[in-house]
Amino acid sequence: FSFLQERLRYTLVLLLLLHGADSFYVPGVAPINFHHNDPVEIKAVKLTSSRTQLPYEYYSLPFCQPTKITYKAENLGEVLRGDRIVNTPFQVSMNVEKKCEVLCNFPNKPVTLTVEQSKLIAERIREDYYVHLIADNLPVATRLEFYSNREEEEKKKEKDVQFEHGYRLGFMDGNKFYLHNHLSFILYYHREDVEENREPTYRVVRFEVIPQSIKLEDLKADEKSMCTLPEATGSAPQEIDPSKENQLLFTYSVHWEESDIKWASRWDTYLTMSDVQIHWFSIINSVVVVFFLSGILSMIIIRTLRKDIANYNKEDDIEDTMEESGWKLVHGDVFRPPQYPMILSSLLGSGIQLFCMILIVIFVAMLGMLSPSSRGALMTTACFLFMFMGVFGGFFAGRLYRTLKGHRWKKGAFCTATLYPGVVFGICFVLNCFIWGKHSSGAVPFPNMVALLCMWFGISLPLVYLGYYFGFRKQPYDNPVRTNQIPRQIPEQRWYMNKFVGILMAGILPFGAMFIELFFIFSAIWENQFYYLFGFLFLVFIILVVSCSQISIVMVYFQLCAEDYRWWWRTFLVSGGSAFYVLIYAIFYFVNKLDIVEFVPSLLYFGYTALMVLSFWLLTGTIGFYAAYMFVRKIYAAVKID
Repeated sequence: FSFLQERLRYTLVLLLLLHGADSFYVPGVAPINFHHNDPVEIKAVKLTSSRTQLPYEYYSLPFCQPTKITYKAENLGEVLRGDRIVNTPFQVSMNVEKKCEVLCNFPNKPVTLTVEQSKLIAERIREDYYVHLIADNLPVATRLEFYSNREEEEKKKEKDVQFEHGYRLGFMDGNKFYLHNHLSFILYYHREDVEENREPTYRVVRFEVIPQSIKLEDLKADEKSMCTLPEATGSAPQEIDPSKENQLLFTYSVHWEESDIKWASRWDTYLTMSDVQIHWFSIINSVVVVFFLSGILSMIIIRTLRKDIANYNKEDDIEDTMEESGWKLVHGDVFRPPQYPMILSSLLGSGIQLFCMILIVIFVAMLGMLSPSSRGALMTTACFLFMFMGVFGGFFAGRLYRTLKGHRWKKGAFCTATLYPGVVFGICFVLNCFIWGKHSSGAVPFPNMVALLCMWFGISLPLVYLGYYFGFRKQPYDNPVRTNQIPRQIPEQRWYMNKFVGILMAGILPFGAMFIELFFIFSAIWENQFYYLFGFLFLVFIILVVSCSQISIVMVYFQLCAEDYRWWWRTFLVSGGSAFYVLIYAIFYFVNKLDIVEFVPSLLYFGYTALMVLSFWLLTGTIGFYAAYMFVRKIYAAVKID
């Protein structure tokens, strides 16, 4: 219970923060001022690899350990991401240089790795693992310098610098494994303005590392744990032979540099890793294309509709109108309730829940409140918001269920609260069992799983019931025409009115508008990049809503013109057509961009992709459905029906 109380307290704080979103900027934490020689704690976060997608905690490998290991208390988002933040034995003091120091064990007694440990390290090096450390909540980065394709004269002057998150555990040369056992930390500080006669204060603004592999014999160390690094040219790397015991020393050096970067913009280095120019270009491109197509579609639909309505409302040509075909002919059946109204309303309720959650999360993140510096905040916020948005999901589902002549509101509410979350929980639980089997820190611990279940049944379920109750009691949606007693016969449909063809046609425009953004989101999820372009994402989300609504209206118009009045389910399915393209893109990304070969990582990738596709289908299907429903009610309200 104390765990749940902690979570509820966190939620209240979160809601207070959300309430004050427009008045201040919350970049995770307040700045910490250090004086000269103050200790700067270096903590470890986890080991990650884009080849296996399985994070491991730092001490899963035989690194040097401090006398007492203490783990930081983590929020829900950090646990779900697989972060296990822990202290390390690195002794770093503000603005104090260290040439070379042995981390643990004395120079005359090096660290001995058993055959098992050597095998494990060699396997992790082969799987391309990166180590992630943090100093003052700032993640470590490895500087990569390379020459761009400029003119020869400029080449000498200017190198392009990019940063890689974390540092590589080691490297392979042929069939040999080499471990990075020496870390050269380069920390940048910003000197703060203080009054005269006061001791100057410093803030950490960048944390870089140069990892090196240095053979035990080349590290000349004395009794005081000091060591001297060999010349760069003459040193041999530290090999790890997985077939025998290995001896080595873990060493580190610390170098401080003054920097002009202010504390507020210290994350910029980490975030400007991808080309923003391409981003702007692609966004403007998709905005122009979507609005151009939207304009054309709107004009065609409005002109056609005006013509239709004018024709249908001409009283003197009643005989001609009777012989015409078109959407007016199905007016007596267009609002006939579909099959399985409870499941339809439940799915749409979950869609509304997702829509509200995503809209608020992107908007709050756009204001800068969920920046990557507040670790796990995005995930935690999304989880809690999804729970609380159950009220809206339940309300819309209940009202629609009543409109569709449903009577069993309690069963409907239960269905809304458990159908989509149940599928998500089921898939996650199965994947979690596989992650547990691999002893990865990415597995959600059992207490956290119980806490999530308690949140689902303790917060989400009652709120959905509450919303459903009020939605079901509210006046149903007002349909402008009465439904006939006997259903009308549906004429044979053309091949292009097939559901699958509709899905393919309807999915292109929304997917085209957002697929560049999808690339950046996939990179953030699968390649351990930071995703921070929430301004772009908000714009893309608006474009997505507009394009889904329009395509849905066009498709439902064509369907009604073909005298097929079974539009409820079809609109929901067809509007989510872009989810099919997201699935195709995910398979393309897996084959072309990722280097995943093992079974469990592949299962994880496709398991999480299935969840993304399902959620995206619910989201776009719901947007399209409500747009089409409003459209259908509008056009039938505009024609005179005897």
